[in-house]
Amino acid sequence: MTALEVVDIWKTFAGTPVLRAVGFAVHAGEIVCLLGPSGCGKTTLLRIIAGLEPPDRGRVLFEGRDIGHVPPHLRNFGLMFQDYALFPHRNVFENVAFGLRMHRATSHDSEERIAQQVREVLELVGLRGFERRSVHALSGGEAQRVALARSLAPRPRLLMLDEPLGSLDRITRERLMLELREILTSVHMTTLYVTHDQLEAFSVADRAIIMNLGQIEQIGTPEEIYRRPASEFVARFLGMTNLSPGRVLPTGAVVCAWGIFHPVVDGFHPGDAVTVLIRPEAALLTTSAEGTHLTPQGHTLVSGRVISRLFRGEHYRIQLQPEQGPPLTFHLGTIEALHAQPGEQLTLAINPLGVVLLPPAGTRRADASVPLDLSPPVPLS
Repeated sequence: MTALEVVDIWKTFAGTPVLRAVGFAVHAGEIVCLLGPSGCGKTTLLRIIAGLEPPDRGRVLFEGRDIGHVPPHLRNFGLMFQDYALFPHRNVFENVAFGLRMHRATSHDSEERIAQQVREVLELVGLRGFERRSVHALSGGEAQRVALARSLAPRPRLLMLDEPLGSLDRITRERLMLELREILTSVHMTTLYVTHDQLEAFSVADRAIIMNLGQIEQIGTPEEIYRRPASEFVARFLGMTNLSPGRVLPTGAVVCAWGIFHPVVDGFHPGDAVTVLIRPEAALLTTSAEGTHLTPQGHTLVSGRVISRLFRGEHYRIQLQPEQGPPLTFHLGTIEALHAQPGEQLTLAINPLGVVLLPPAGTRRADASVPLDLSPPVPLS
């Protein structure tokens, strides 16, 4: 069942288009992340859905009903910002109870019922016994949980989170993003989640919507987007930099600056111009630590000089200047990369399953979820 539907939303500020023909749907109980760089229109879109900002054009529907003229306080949507906006003069209980009391005019809940709901939602977010705690005594992660509890307590029809983990340190953020998904799925909460962090979006979301310059670049599950980006922009945004113009050969192979590869060529034909993407995890050393020669069938050999080796915990980030073409970046296992010292020559075997064909720069795959509008901005009435 479709809960939220955004239809052809446009928004302009001071003559500059901020949102252009944005449209998508969110199913009941689904967690959808709006993902993109700062300034791509994510927060503006969230404000339009919340009713805090009117669109220049387009509609917002909830459960099939156009809610464009429904004021924000009557939409029964929960909205949580990055700074949490907790009331400093209220304790944890009073902060969480605030939204429930605001809704009491329609729900007619007693103080006893409100207290019970506060205890239930604090239990849900792992803060049982924190009712009388001052907000000044909370850690960053605890404050985030209180803000989430306050947003969940009135049982909103739609929960909207705007960079909810942005102000936390890396370790706390990585722990809470997993717990946040568990909480939202446990209550089957329809959620729209804004972030610029790929790891956060992929950890929390059922589906992600990649935005760029006010438009949607791609919609899909995290796995779909990572395995098959719709455009060069999406690939670069996800941190994939091994990109080169190429062309499909009559044999079905592909030639580019780094050589000839044999990827899956679905959707392309001989003679087509393409962008060749080599995933950073696609490389394998051709010689093992024991000196055994390794060249798996179908792999393409790429030789070059190691420019840099950066330790990243579970892998090394190796930058290689190949004999032809621009530099390449790969992730090698900690044992493999022991012999990949800067300045040394290295030969890598590229797994064809790690080579992906994208349309030429500035275009998107024909099977992407939404069309790419490359026309100039249109004056909005």
